[in-house]
This record gives sequence, structure tokens and C-alpha cells, in this order.
Amino acid sequence: MNQGLCTGRRSPVTTTKEAPDVARGPGGDESPRYLPVSEHGLIGDLRSAALVGTNGTIDWYCSGRFDAPSVFASILDAEKGGSFQLAPDVPTRTKQFYFPDTNVLITRFFADDGVGEIQDFMPITDDSREAARHRLIRRVVCVRGSLPFRARVAPRFAYGTEPHAVRTDTGTGTGTGTGTGTGTEHGHCTVFESASCTLALTSSVPVETDGRDVWSLFKLHEGETAVFALDQLGGKVAARCCPLAEAEEEFEATVRYWRRWLSRSRYRGRWREMVHRSALTLKLLTYAPTGAIVAAPTTSLPEQVGGERNWDYRYVWIRDAAFCVYALLRLGFTDEAQAFMQYLNEHVCIACARSGPLQIMYGIDGRRELPERELTHLEGYLGSAPVRVGNNAVDQLQLDIYGALIDSIYLYDKWGEPISSEQWDTVTDLVDWVCANWDQPDEGIWETRGGRKNFLYSRLMCWVAIERAMRMAQHRGLPADMTRWGGVRDTIYRQIMQRGWCPERKAFVQHQDDSVLDASVLMMPLAKFISPTDPKWLSTLDALGDELVSDSLVYRYDPQASPDGLRGEEGTFSICSFWYVEALTRAGRPDEARLAFEKMLTYANHLGLYAEEIGRTGEQNGNFPQAFTHLSLISAAFNLDKALG
Repeated sequence: MNQGLCTGRRSPVTTTKEAPDVARGPGGDESPRYLPVSEHGLIGDLRSAALVGTNGTIDWYCSGRFDAPSVFASILDAEKGGSFQLAPDVPTRTKQFYFPDTNVLITRFFADDGVGEIQDFMPITDDSREAARHRLIRRVVCVRGSLPFRARVAPRFAYGTEPHAVRTDTGTGTGTGTGTGTGTEHGHCTVFESASCTLALTSSVPVETDGRDVWSLFKLHEGETAVFALDQLGGKVAARCCPLAEAEEEFEATVRYWRRWLSRSRYRGRWREMVHRSALTLKLLTYAPTGAIVAAPTTSLPEQVGGERNWDYRYVWIRDAAFCVYALLRLGFTDEAQAFMQYLNEHVCIACARSGPLQIMYGIDGRRELPERELTHLEGYLGSAPVRVGNNAVDQLQLDIYGALIDSIYLYDKWGEPISSEQWDTVTDLVDWVCANWDQPDEGIWETRGGRKNFLYSRLMCWVAIERAMRMAQHRGLPADMTRWGGVRDTIYRQIMQRGWCPERKAFVQHQDDSVLDASVLMMPLAKFISPTDPKWLSTLDALGDELVSDSLVYRYDPQASPDGLRGEEGTFSICSFWYVEALTRAGRPDEARLAFEKMLTYANHLGLYAEEIGRTGEQNGNFPQAFTHLSLISAAFNLDKALG
């Protein structure tokens, strides 16, 4: 018997040698093969992240890096993907929440004979670029009565393509058993080793193995705790036991980190809880070693179940990351903006703009090659194939990223710290390239695969790139070819007003000399291109409301009217819904904006998280959680607060 006592009660004991043959859900019966995307919470350590279902299962985890091959990916294939199941072995009801003001996730289980909870987190104490240990800790606590639990750890390395060996050592590690006394705790260590990755599972309860997976059946009484810790081994990192006391210390240190970080927020408005959850989520999507910000921590979660719109978002989109900097600066998080600027300087090599266009995305380490391939052995979420890793959109031309990038530099120069002379040289190179190349078709903000067009949004953001650079030059007295820049800026403005306006629709449209509406034009007043009360803009806002808005939810465009080269439908795009709120706010319609905003909040999941899109019945679709959505929520809340007074 384990001698690690907890508050004077018996330690948990494994009661069977037989492997559990089915996954148990919170009802004690067989789990559904796939939970809804929204039935997950996110944990992370500023290097990688994991999705934890309300049933206690980790079904997405890439160890060490956001873009590493998955270890657990049952969200993409229930049988072949791998998972870490942990839950009571009796029927239960569940609730899930974040430990207040942190990214520590608590999943609670309510049964007839007791109440238990799982505390999931990745230890983090600072933003150090040197941290080497990647650890995931799962603390199981019986808070009332007594409960039997079952765990099953089934890693499937390299997206389920690499076999692995298992070795166990039931006497690894010693340490303090509880926080209330001292004694010897014998840890139980299992090492999973594949060709590309080695993980060590240490636990405070005995485990069994069949040579591939590990499981444990144990019972906890009120006040007792069990701990499972998963470490990535390699380099100078060796297996290390995680005693109960150490888990407690790491829990407290992680809570302190997140609360200390969030305390820097300047937001004191009406929607503090949702805004702060969005800020915490954006921080979770930051890769500390480089300052990169990923668009989402997942790949291939479908925009439409059964459809082919399944993409890998574990990379740095210049557009997304720049908007993230804007949102975080609004809240006062200047360190994150500085880290992203450093990423641009160190890894993106934007000075190459002299010889060609910027890539729209990069790896979290700055790499430029992101080849897309299909994992045909995985069935996809709810059968939504193909599953893709990598992203061929890296080769697309998207001119709008210049505006997003230079706008973020402008904001950082204004609210963070003045940019350096070297950074200004880079800005001038970028603007000179825009002046020479703005008037060409591209794939646009939505990365369509139906051919290049003259998208209005791309022209708009080229205007933003030049206009923001001119502001910086005038404010700081920096050298610039103002005559040339100003001439091109004005030419873009006139072209948008003449060829981007459709007299028949009485609206600005998706691309020149056409009549298709597109929600991206909602950025026109937000980018200060047009007055938010200009009659042409108000007419456009009404047209968008009539055609693309459904009960506050906004579609990007109509794929039937504007083919995008892909089959199937898509849901409403949540960033557009928050842009619509902000456009209503700036148009002097704050009551409408507030109602639309409050409706949008009802579509968040139980933790306040959003995927990329919302389906016809309110379900979350697409990669989850989505940085784009959360940053637009912050911006909409900030500006609506100001308008309401």
C-alpha cells in the first residue's frame, strides 16, 4: 500500500489488474466518440497547449511546441489519435471552470456518493525563453464522500504514425507525501518512447500496462489526492517524480503567475470577465521562446462537419498576430507587443520586402516552409476528412497583411515605446513595396482558393499601411518620401470610393466592379478610412445587416454568389460579428451594438471560449479557441464601453 497519506485518510489503492475495456464518460457509460468542440477547455505553458474535455479526457496535445506532431489527437480520430482519459468510474454530472483569474482548469464530477475534481494545468512561473521542462499535471481530488476513478493514458506519437515502447519503474522518486506532514512517497513511473519523442508518466497511484497503454483504477476518500504528471524527456531533462507536495507547489506557483500577469490589465469595463478570459486565452496562444502568437492551437477542426474546410492554424499569421498586439496594447500588456516586435525582427526577416512580398504566415520559430499534407489514416473530427498539417496558404499573396503589420507597429510606437531607426528603415522598405505593388489582384483576407481578385479589403489595408507610416513620420519627424506616399495613398482612396462602391446595392462590395457583399468591409470605419456616419457607410452597414447578419451573427460572404474554390457551406464568422458590434457603436447606434454584443456572448462556450465559426444551431466550428475571435471581442468591448459612458 502507498504510504503517502492525505489529511490523515487512507491513500488511494488500485483495486484491479484488468485493463478497462471502454472509455467511461461523466455518466459512467461509454463516452460519445467525439465531444462537441465547445465542450473543451484549454491549458498551456506558453509553449504548447492541450484541450481537456468536460468528460475529463485530454484529446488534443502536442508536447513541447504548438506545431509539434500530436501525442493525443482523439479529437481527430477517436480510435487512432490517442488520449489521456481520467474520470470517476460511476455515473456523474460535470461542470468545468477556470480557477479564478488563471488558466488552471477545474473539471468537477458530481456523483451519488461523492464529489471529485480534476485540476489540469501546465506549470509555469515566468516567460523565460530557457525553460526546458514541458510538464502537464493532473491532480485528482475527492472533495466530498468517496469516488472510484479510472485513468487510461494512450499516447499515439507523430499523429498516430509512430509505434512506441513502454517501460515501467514502480519505485521511482521520493518526496513529501502531503503538505501537512512528511514521509516517503514511492512514485510510479512509466516511460513511453518513440523514434521522435519520449514521455514519462509519473503517478502517485499504481498503474498497469499492456505494453502500449497504461491504466489505473483507484478510489479516493474525502480529502485524498492523486497526481499524474506527464513530462517530455530529452536533452538535460530526465524523468522526475511529481509527489503530492510538489504538485501543490507547482499549482500555487502557476496560479500566482497567471494572476500576476492578469493584474496588469487596465480594463475596468462592463464585461471584465469575458475580456479578461479573452486576454488569458491570447496569452496562452503565445510561444514564449520567440514571442510568436499562433492563430489557434489546433489543426483540421472543420468549419463544417463533413466538409473539406479543415486547416492547420498552429502558425503565426502576420494579420492575426498584429491584431493580437492591438488588443493586448488596449489592455496595457506592452510586454507581449514588444515580444512580437522582437519576433518580427529576429525571425520574419521583413527587410526582404525589397525583393518580394511578405509571406502571410511563418512557423513559431520563424521558419518559412510550411508544406501542407493530408493525414489519410485519421478520419477527422466526426468523420470530417481530410486532416491536414502544414498550410499551403503560405504561398498566397495577401496584400492586406501590410496594413495590419504597419498598423501594429504604429500602435506600438504610440502606446508602447518608440521604434528604433532600424525598424523605421524596415517600415519604409515595406511602404515603398506597397506603393509599387498595391494595384494587383490577390487571394484576400479569407484566403480563398478560387483565384486572385481585386479585393476591396486588400486595397483598404494597403491604404492603412501608407497612412499609418505617414502618421509616424510626421509625429516623429522621420525621413520619408511623403510626396510619393501621399500620392499613392490618395490614388487608393479614390479607387476604392469609385470602383469599390456599387450604386445598385448602395454599398461597398467585396471586390472592384462587382456587387457581392463581404463582411470585411466592416473594417472601413474601424481603420479610419471613412467616417462611421458617412451616408455611404451607413447605407453599407444596412445592406450588410439585411444580407449577411442573422440574429447578430455575421457571415463573411455568400459562397454561392462569390465562389471560393471549396465545396460546402460555412457558419457565421465570429470576428465579423464583433466587427459588426464595433461598426454599430461607431455609427452612433450603441443600443443596437450592445444587444448584438450580449447576444454574441451567449454563443461562447461554458468557459468563455470561441472557435472560429458558429454553426446553424449555435455550435462552435473550426479551430478552437481562435485568437482572431478573442481579440475582436476585446476591441468591441473596449469601444462599446467608451460609447456607453
